[in-house]
Amino acid sequence: MKQFLTPRRTTWLHRANPAAKLGMIVLLFLLTLFTHSLDFIAYQAITVFLVLFLMSGHPPWKIMLLLLPLLLVFVSSSITMILFGKGDTLWWKWGIIRISEESFYRGIHIGFKSVTFAAEGLLYVLTTSSVALFYALMQKVKLAPKYAYSFMASVRLLPMVWEEFLIRRSALQIRGVRHSRGVRGWIEQAKLYAVPLLSQSIRRAHRVAVAMESKSFHNSRRRTYYYTSEFTLYDLGLLLLLASAVAAAYSLANIHPLFGISDVRY
Repeated sequence: MKQFLTPRRTTWLHRANPAAKLGMIVLLFLLTLFTHSLDFIAYQAITVFLVLFLMSGHPPWKIMLLLLPLLLVFVSSSITMILFGKGDTLWWKWGIIRISEESFYRGIHIGFKSVTFAAEGLLYVLTTSSVALFYALMQKVKLAPKYAYSFMASVRLLPMVWEEFLIRRSALQIRGVRHSRGVRGWIEQAKLYAVPLLSQSIRRAHRVAVAMESKSFHNSRRRTYYYTSEFTLYDLGLLLLLASAVAAAYSLANIHPLFGISDVRY
């Protein structure tokens, strides 16, 4: 999985400061959240997808593969509003299902919002390493080192837990362990997996804690860092890029509206 998410080439977006990038992505989230124009949100999704394809450093086929689940997100988030939303211009009704013009466009609007949120988050994840993020949070946002290093350690330990789960499952299969069906079977499986995995995790956490103490880790904020995190011109470039994407989406929504609906609120 780590190899799959490794970019084929490194763009200047990867060199932007993770803390600054996080702040800009949060601002994009807020803009997306408070956008009520259907055309504007549709063009927001398109421009974020373009940035994702051009600047993530991953080949197009991999981006397409990662975006496939967003189709399900679009349908699942919009279908409820389309089928059961309020509206005056009724298109079709059957039982409790009631599709109106207003509910249809509001449903599409929610679908575009959902995929835009997901694309913005994917853009951040694909262009930021977790280690660089926590170093930037410690040095620029003044996050306490005990929380940052705890998160970094937990991220590194998750693959080990998954590997132990696979080993445990193979061992149970070799021994011919069978489970009952239904809820009783789930409870039996939980008993077989939970205790060994939990005990191993506690031992591993203890070893990590001892190793960190031996390296003189403490809770003081005054410390030196092996990796330094600095603000550079790449951050300004990222700000200009995202501002240009938003400006382009807004301009296209006014010049070439796809739906001609400026406000979907009912």
